[in-house]
Amino acid sequence: MDVMSTANIPLDVEAAIAHLMNFLSVEGVTGQEAAIAAAVSEALIKIGVPASAIRYDDVNSRIPLPTQTGNLIVELPGTKPGPRLLFSTHLDTVPLCAGAKPRREGDRIVSDGTTALGGDARTGVALLVVVAETLIKNKLPHPPITLLFTVREESGLHGARELNPADLKSPAMCINVDGQLASELIIGAVGQENWEVEITGRASHAGVAPDKGISATMVGAIGLTEARAAGWFGKVVKGEAFGSSNIGIFGGRDGKPAGDATNVVTDYAFLKGEARSPELSFATQIVDGFEAAFAKAKAAVTDHEGATAEVVFKRAAAYPPFRLDQDAPVVKRATRALGILGIEPTYIFSNGGLDANWLDRAGVPTITIGAGQAEIHTIKEFVKLDEYEKGCRIGILMATLED
Repeated sequence: MDVMSTANIPLDVEAAIAHLMNFLSVEGVTGQEAAIAAAVSEALIKIGVPASAIRYDDVNSRIPLPTQTGNLIVELPGTKPGPRLLFSTHLDTVPLCAGAKPRREGDRIVSDGTTALGGDARTGVALLVVVAETLIKNKLPHPPITLLFTVREESGLHGARELNPADLKSPAMCINVDGQLASELIIGAVGQENWEVEITGRASHAGVAPDKGISATMVGAIGLTEARAAGWFGKVVKGEAFGSSNIGIFGGRDGKPAGDATNVVTDYAFLKGEARSPELSFATQIVDGFEAAFAKAKAAVTDHEGATAEVVFKRAAAYPPFRLDQDAPVVKRATRALGILGIEPTYIFSNGGLDANWLDRAGVPTITIGAGQAEIHTIKEFVKLDEYEKGCRIGILMATLED
């Protein structure tokens, strides 16, 4: 039987907002999370978490990008028996958040309009600290809890992807915080496969001897046209299968333009894109379509002797899809928490990847809850404080509900 109600959830709302304002003001763009991790550690120690319970893993030694620190992991011993719970969120923000100056404006927290805010996912960072503080301050009964603050979520979900599941101490379920509305429970998400193609043609004077050149840009353009004509671009539906794809980069070496003059046949082009689907096998099929399209494009562009460009196509899975049943224990637990708050849940399947994709793959059924972040990754970003408060209450309930 649930022992809490809305009235007796002992949440200090102003203290929760103060935590959020503090964390929003600490810079920590993706890959540079050392400062925000230190701020979280300091806050946890101040609220009574022993320093011995706070540690970093070595995930940064496995991430294939420079990363200042590992994931921050905090273990709260249970005050009652029960399966271990995992609460997770990510420390990093997108680069547009660098230099953010948060300010409270009525029922919102906003930036000064020159940067994004970082509510994605500093709302989650604050929420996890608030849950720990509320449990300790009010001596609320709870099972063993692990708090996981991941790095490099915004640049490839790397903190969750490369973590060692043994570091989590076998939790029965996970509550991930990385959403907007408290009523929205994200119970699944698509998988994604990335692709890239390097096209090496042959330079030639475009006016004097265009036939002696092999245009890498033309091969790229024809490849994209072929992919679109075959139904592999944008919204993709083939029978019962569906997904999406996009071409994100069409350029040259080292981020420069493909080619540097109109009177030279372009000898190199680089393209990079993605495919998403609830079934990773269909995302792979979409990428197959792009690979076939570039093979056709290669054959279509030749020089005066019939030579073609060199086309090197590469692909890599970005993250796996997952979907929880509504009767999964973690979904039922979240639904109960929302019911106590008088909130009707909406079950969401996300078209974007989350740390939850990799945590679920690691064997931890993971639901993602919202805590007020809005207009993320833009200079219009803000935090809705009423949703943040609801998120904090959901977190406290998820930590303390009777099994």
